[in-house]
Formats: sequence, C-alpha cells, structure tokens
Amino acid sequence: MIESVLVANRGEIARRVIRTARRLGIRAIAVYSEADADLPFVAEADEAVCIGPANPAQSYRDTEAVLAAAKKTKAAAIHPGYGFLSENADFARTVVENGLVWIGPDPDAITAMGDKINARNLMGLSGVPVAAGTDHPVADIEHAVAAAAGIGYPIMVKAAAGGGGMGMAVAEDEDGLRAEYDKIKGFAERMFGDGSVLLERYFPRVRHIEVQILGLADGRVVALGERECSVQRRNQKVAEESPSPAVSPEQRAALCAAAVRAGEAVNYRNAGTVECLLDPATGEFFFLEMNTRLQVEHPITELVYGVDLVEEQFRAASGLAPNFDPDALTPRGHAIELRVNAEDPKRFLPGPGAISVWTEPTGEGVRVDSGYVAGNMVTPFYDSLMAKLIVFGADRAEAIERAKAAVEGFVIEGPKKNLPFFAELLENPEFVSGDYDTGIVGRMR
Repeated sequence: MIESVLVANRGEIARRVIRTARRLGIRAIAVYSEADADLPFVAEADEAVCIGPANPAQSYRDTEAVLAAAKKTKAAAIHPGYGFLSENADFARTVVENGLVWIGPDPDAITAMGDKINARNLMGLSGVPVAAGTDHPVADIEHAVAAAAGIGYPIMVKAAAGGGGMGMAVAEDEDGLRAEYDKIKGFAERMFGDGSVLLERYFPRVRHIEVQILGLADGRVVALGERECSVQRRNQKVAEESPSPAVSPEQRAALCAAAVRAGEAVNYRNAGTVECLLDPATGEFFFLEMNTRLQVEHPITELVYGVDLVEEQFRAASGLAPNFDPDALTPRGHAIELRVNAEDPKRFLPGPGAISVWTEPTGEGVRVDSGYVAGNMVTPFYDSLMAKLIVFGADRAEAIERAKAAVEGFVIEGPKKNLPFFAELLENPEFVSGDYDTGIVGRMR
C-alpha cells in the first residue's frame, strides 16, 4: 500500500478520501485555497498546504501548484477526487512522469474516453450499444443539418469535450438546430477549448442509468451494479438511488456486461463509471459517456455492495488485490443519495453564505458526507454542494421513509439550501412509484 497521498480537491470529497486514507494508515495531505482555510478537510488532514487564492484556476486547477505541494510534502501519490484535475490526462501523465502514483486510470484511458465522439466510436466497435448519431465532429451548420436529417428530430446537440451536463441542447427541428449549433459551439470553445460538436438521437422520455466499474490490479474489470440518476436539474444530477427501480435482472446483467466491455476496451484500471440512457418504452439502453474518476454518487454503491470504493482505488493503484471477492459480489438493500446544495429549492440558483447552524441527521441507515460545519462560509467560488445525505434501507420503501426523516432532521441556517425540494421529491407520487424519468424535476416545477 502507498504510504502517503495528496488529495487534490476540497470539501466533502477531500474529507471522504482523507477518512479512508487515515483508516488504512496512509498519511493524508490536503491542499487548499485561501478561501477554504477554515474548512474541516484542512484540519483533518495529517498535513495541509495552501496553494493559492480562491480562484480555482490559481489553486485547485493549477497543476504546477499541486505538484509543488506534492514534492514539498514528499507525497507518494495524488488522488484527484472528482472535478478539477480528475479527468485531465495531461496532468495525470505529469504526475506519473514525476514518479508519483496516480490514483485513477491510465492517462491514455482518460484521453480515449474524454472525447465523446471518440468514445462513441470506440464503444460501438467494442459491442457496446450506442444511439444513432455522428461519428465525427460536424464541421459547420450545413453539415449538421444534413446529418440531422439522417438521424431524425428531435436531436441532441452536444459539445464533444463537454461533461457534467454542460454543453448540451435539444433541437426540435431544423430551425432549432440552426439556433442551438452556434451556441453550443461557442460555449464549448470558451469552456473546454474545443468547439467540436456532435449530434445524437434525443429521447423525449429517458432514464439515466450508470454502472460502477472497477479495474483491478490483475487486469480484470468488474461491475458493481447500477445507479439511477434521472432526478436532474439543468442536466445535472441532484438525487440518485441504487438499484434502479426501472432495471430488471436481465437488463442489469446486460448493462453490467456492456460496462465491463467498455472498461476492457481501454484497459481500464481503478474506479470509473459507464453512463447510459435507458428507453423505458423499449427497454433498450445506449452508451452515453464514461467518467474516468470516482463519481459524486459512489456512496450508494458502497452501501449496497459493502465495498469502500476509495479503499479499492488505493489498492488498485498500489498493485494489490481487492478487499472483496470479485466473483461473489452480492447487492443488498436499497440506497438513496440526496445532494444538499447551497441553492434555492425552487429555481436552483446558488445562494452562498455563512453557516450559522449545521445539524446533521442521525439514525439507522443514515450517512452524511459533508464538507462544512457551523461557522464555515459557503463561498461563490466553487460548486454549491455542501453535503451528500445518503440513506440505506432493507428495501426501497424503507430507504424512502428514512430519507424523509433524515431530510427533516438536517438543519442548515445561513446559506440557501435545497432540502425543501427533497422533502417534496420524496412525497412525489411519480418518484415514490419508481416510474419516473429525467423530466421529473421539470414536472414538479
């Protein structure tokens, strides 16, 4: 096992990684911006280094500052968490070239799956179902119009280098495509430095299902079941559950087999997620993208499978066998995760501020992965996620009831919070029935 790790992230995911590192006897090193100096993850690390001002480009995304901190503290490895540098293949290569262990997949795998067009093409060749779409960037609007005629409307216009629900728009017809194409292209150039655009078939009613995979040190790729991620606002997830109430045992087997093929196609190592769209009308599923990192929603898989995924990341990166039997993975119960954000519960607009009261819920089956405590400031510089409220029950009905009680028992005062939205969601007949799709939040509004 590696002896020390620098956690190149902040907030709840930094605390999460530090917690497992310390349990395993790994020296945990935090890096932090000036704005985050008082957050719990800084105090909980064995060592902490300030790497710059609040602006993430000058701190958490500053590769030179992160590497300098690793050298200064003699860190043996770097764990990137999610976001920031987690899917930056160039940074991963630099980490390895500097003699450090990268707690993540091989940089070539990150590169292969980072471009949505390349990923689609590779998955199609590997036998993973892909939706109808373009197999190369559409050069201009006229090429886009011609391609859309062959795919059919409505159509999804996507930034090839995008991620996290950003750089996407739906065009209902040619006029809509002409309006959205330039917007997405310009957005992609500004945000990702790559204006490549692809077109894909759009499903008016669809469920977002993803499969957790783990590439082991011995070269095997295993799947740890699926997660339902259809509760979204602005194409970004706000609640997840596992297992999915929409997936039959036969579909689960097919999804997991496809996800393993996806991982094997790029010689995947460490934790990753294969995201798919499921058409509830036909039962068909299609590859969406692969996230070459640990996901925000990984805790629900941990609870259902009894596996510490961060520990398994450390073990795989250290060349060690997993702390579970890959041939005897057995799910149990049901888990739900609610992303507690500092945002308006109606319009979902950010609402940072000083936290005057922070009381986390407790009880059987309740877990809170939080990034803050009372007295901290939620600043406007980073994602609005304050905590993840995770509940586990013997079945879905019990998990929902425990989630209701936990939402009521989670008291936050100061910044805005979306807890009232979750109280509404957990009573929503569509959600409670399990028969919902990615449009559920819009219908609730």
